[in-house]
Amino acid sequence: MMKQPHLEENALPLQGIRVLELGSFIAGPFAGRLFGDFGAEVIKIEKPDGGDELRDWRKTRGATSMLFRTIGRNKKSVVLDLRSALGREAVKKIAAQCDVVIENFRPGTLEKWGLGPDVLQELNSDMVLVRISGYGQTGPYKNRAGFGSSAESFAGLRYVTGEPDRPAGRAAASMGDTVAGLYGVIGALMLMLQKARGVNTGASRIVDVALYEGIFSLLESLVPDYDAYGMIRKRTGGALPGVVPTGSYLCQDDLEVVIGGNSNSVFIRLMKAIGRDDLAEDETLLTTDARGAREEELNGAIAAWTGSMPLTDVLDKLDDAGVPAGPVYDAPSIAVDKHYLARDMIQTHEVVVDDEPEFIRFPGVVPKLPGHQGQVNWIGPDLGQHTEEVLRELAGMDNDEIAALGPQEVR
Repeated sequence: MMKQPHLEENALPLQGIRVLELGSFIAGPFAGRLFGDFGAEVIKIEKPDGGDELRDWRKTRGATSMLFRTIGRNKKSVVLDLRSALGREAVKKIAAQCDVVIENFRPGTLEKWGLGPDVLQELNSDMVLVRISGYGQTGPYKNRAGFGSSAESFAGLRYVTGEPDRPAGRAAASMGDTVAGLYGVIGALMLMLQKARGVNTGASRIVDVALYEGIFSLLESLVPDYDAYGMIRKRTGGALPGVVPTGSYLCQDDLEVVIGGNSNSVFIRLMKAIGRDDLAEDETLLTTDARGAREEELNGAIAAWTGSMPLTDVLDKLDDAGVPAGPVYDAPSIAVDKHYLARDMIQTHEVVVDDEPEFIRFPGVVPKLPGHQGQVNWIGPDLGQHTEEVLRELAGMDNDEIAALGPQEVR
């Protein structure tokens, strides 16, 4: 691993680590964001003429989306054309100074550009290369294009998501991409820890993450249940097969609450809280199979109770009873919730949207590490904001060499 600078006693856990992010959209950049949240220097390479396409996603005004501002936080934006020889040479100079390189192109793309693992790790043998793709670097489907949506389908998540009488649904976030990003960071940190402990196995320092595998790993016993019981999970809306009672229930004020009462002890407390001591004392209901057989009856009893009072009263009574429950929040509710605010999960930053600075609320950092808490130093940068700085300081390039790269968004 590269020689690290002297660190302060309360330094962030990844301070002194340098990461080169060659990815775009969400999976690779999400991994880069996690490194940046905890002190790593993250250098994001963006293409000329618009940069990462995520800058243009889900926005109704301004030049840069809030999605990019969120995922691009704590990063330095450098514009280089990886399709040009000069751009690739500049990237090599930067990569030689990095501990981790993250990419999420289709397998073979880095190799086509002359930036494959052999080339990069010859520049720095301690470097960890995180490769995120739709189907992984090996296997018969490795060359298929893959986005989070197709990965979620291939992994089985979409098949079991949604209402039973409707087409497959999806979560309203890029789960396939973000989960892959998490696994990419975990893999990189494991290899870095192995190196720091002096363990040298001689194995490749490559982390190979397939989008579909990250999602498949979250689907619990989907395939084992099929083999053991012949069970093929179907779409069941907000319910989970054999997990009763749990789900979303409407309150008197038309707001929803999600209640999880599916363990024996919690089930008893829940039934007592809703005034159904008869069900709480029914010992035949102390198995998951028995509760599943009477799912409609149990859900009806809970729905009748939640429908008799407003959401705040429902939450108070369930909290008093020790029953896990939560409101079905929208963005405005989250933005002002006292618990979010107390744990610094809503942070305000000044952003230029339509040529004027505005105060925008962004999500905080996860996980909490008391004493050396991760932080958002700046939101996603403007395109090319750090090009000249990085090319001078890390690539050792002078004015003429930078100018030779061609028209860039250099700032």
